[in-house]
Order: sequence, then structure tokens, then C-alpha cells
Amino acid sequence: MSPKRYFVTGTDTGVGKTLVTGALLLNARAHGLQAVGLKPVSAGCRESGGRLVNDDALLLQRLSSVTLDYGDVNPAAFGPAIAPHIAAARAGVTAGAAALANRIARIDAEGHDVVLVEGAGGWLVPLNETETMADLATWLGYPVILVVAMRLGCLNHALLTAAAIEAASLPLAGWVANCTGPAMDAFDENVAALERRLPALRLGTLPFLGPDVDPERANTWLDGTSLFGDR
Repeated sequence: MSPKRYFVTGTDTGVGKTLVTGALLLNARAHGLQAVGLKPVSAGCRESGGRLVNDDALLLQRLSSVTLDYGDVNPAAFGPAIAPHIAAARAGVTAGAAALANRIARIDAEGHDVVLVEGAGGWLVPLNETETMADLATWLGYPVILVVAMRLGCLNHALLTAAAIEAASLPLAGWVANCTGPAMDAFDENVAALERRLPALRLGTLPFLGPDVDPERANTWLDGTSLFGDR
């Protein structure tokens, strides 16, 4: 079986990337695959055991098939919940796309069936003064999964993100419609509009399941066959 590698991005911050990445880890494992999840950059960390840790990264570490060292899951961890390049500058460090890609490449080389890399914020969130998350995705060269927050403005945000992914010469492997609130006017029509315009399969639609929904429950709404089905 050829290795499965995907980069998970979203139309904005707080759109459910971690929820979807965690659910896809479980989906891959249900297909009999060894899967690991990485969150190379996180801002909004707390101190634990003498190091900064991020709850989203800890979740991906927990849901992975094998236990990776936290530093491998999240090599660039910053305290303030602000844009990563600002958090890095305040910490006096630089988060570079090539260095992060090299860290991920070492995990990739370990032979896991599936590696899912979750980005920070949206597609063009700055990493430093000259690079964005898109540069990290380009260094990796992985197909991209797009999480779309289903709310007013989602058509523009999703289509702009898809266009930027295409401009980076990366394939869009699939997208997920995630309901981040209890109701959206013309919801079905918006999903249909995205299905007609996005050049990839919809992997599922997550209904609004409340603020504390876990990946195990979210996974029941996703179909990863197109990602993980061919052995």
C-alpha cells in the first residue's frame, strides 16, 4: 500500500481542523491503517512538565496509532493565542517552513501508513516575515484536505482557499463541511454550491454537535474511503 499523507487546512481559525484531523485519524485506523497526527505549529499553549503544550496537539498525539514524543507532534509551540509569526517573534525564535518540513519528514520516514499534518489558522497564516503555512504545505507536497466552516461567507472563503491551493500546485484531496453553529440560512444550497465548485469530494458534513464534541463522535459523520480505502 502506498503511504497516505495529507495536509489539513481550513477556511479560517476555529473552523474545526483539529476535530476533523482527529476524526480522520480514527477513520484511518478503522481502515486498518497505522495513522499519526502532527500539529507542527501551535499558538495558545500552557506549561506542563517544563514545556509548552497545546491541547489540540495533545489530542492528536492521543489519537495516533503510536505514541510520538510531544516535540515531534508539535515542534513549534508558543504561549500566547495569537498569530504564530507574532508569537514566534515575541519568543525570539523563527518558525521556518523548511525546518518544520524536515521535522515532519523524519516522522514520514518512519513508515507510518498515514500521516496527517494539521496547519495553524488558515492557508495563508504567516509563519514568519516571509513565509506562510502555504509554504510549509508546499515544502511537504502533500494533498490537502479543506475544512469549511459553514457560516455566512463560507463560499468566498472556501473558493479563495481552493484557488490558493491550486496555485501552489497541490491537489485538493477532499473537503469537510463543518457546522460551527446551530443554524445557517440556506445551508443545503450553500453545500450544493460548494459541491459544484470545489474540485474534490465532500468527505462528510458535521452537524453542529455542541462546543465539546469529540473526534470519536465526529468520525461517524465522515467517510474516508476515498482517502484510506485502497490498500
